[in-house]
Amino acid sequence: MLHITSLNEGLDIFKALGSDVRIEILNILLENNNMSMNELASRLNITGGALTSHIKKLEGCGLITTSGESAGHGNQKVCSIRLDKILIELEKPEALQNVYSTDLKVGHYSNYRIYPTCGLASDKALIGEVDDSRYFDHPDRYNADILWFTRGFVEYNIPNFIPRSQKITQITVSAELSSEAPGVNNMWPSDISFYLNDVCIGHWLSPGDFGDTRGLFTPDWWFPNWNQYGLLKLIVINTHGTYIDGLKISDVTIDNLSLDYRASIRFRMAVDDDAEHIGGLTIFGKTFGNYGQDIKVNIYYAPANS
Repeated sequence: MLHITSLNEGLDIFKALGSDVRIEILNILLENNNMSMNELASRLNITGGALTSHIKKLEGCGLITTSGESAGHGNQKVCSIRLDKILIELEKPEALQNVYSTDLKVGHYSNYRIYPTCGLASDKALIGEVDDSRYFDHPDRYNADILWFTRGFVEYNIPNFIPRSQKITQITVSAELSSEAPGVNNMWPSDISFYLNDVCIGHWLSPGDFGDTRGLFTPDWWFPNWNQYGLLKLIVINTHGTYIDGLKISDVTIDNLSLDYRASIRFRMAVDDDAEHIGGLTIFGKTFGNYGQDIKVNIYYAPANS
């Protein structure tokens, strides 16, 4: 998912979408997962040169990605959709609102309780042995850029360094997530729950554990029949409620949590024991998956007396 916070920020994408041919390319790729340049040109009844120009525009703004099937033959490049959603914010941000931003490494969790199948890895190698939860305590877990488990939770302490005498008005968390199936399974639903300071702020149904194509950032040594990429989810809790990708998932507001500059903030991602779909959770860091990022957190604040 791409989160566009202003119209100017999304200008390149809007220009790329301002073409009937490029819209048709996206529709074809959505129907077929991926296609070669030759197949696309034939389907659209245009020349390879004309198609190349359109593909460059779509790839340049991150809407699609291309990979070569055989070196030296550009017309054999395979095209596929890169973004699953685009969220555009049209609401003008509050002028007096300030923000503290931080990134959390996948392996920097402060607490956990997980059950196999499970494991974790850095960008270089597996950490310990798979399906042995003891390795979630291993010192090398701080270098982990991917972790997975079938049920349980991992919890992160979010640093709170907003200025004194300020209250927190909004928190956003962005992370690349998927289910966790034995091997991979693109249709493997999992109910993933999110907690802030032990308060459940909402749930998201992950559709699967994706392995149909290698993640853009997934290391070359990674196993082809294991988790390849996830979906980028944006969780927002503000004065109106809690949202995922702009859709309201609960009535829990930031005011219900009474957070200010002195508050500790614990964010938990879980597959609960009583979930309808216990399909696991995979969290991707910047060297795995399709988005090249760690867990991104923004804390918005304002004077406590406002």
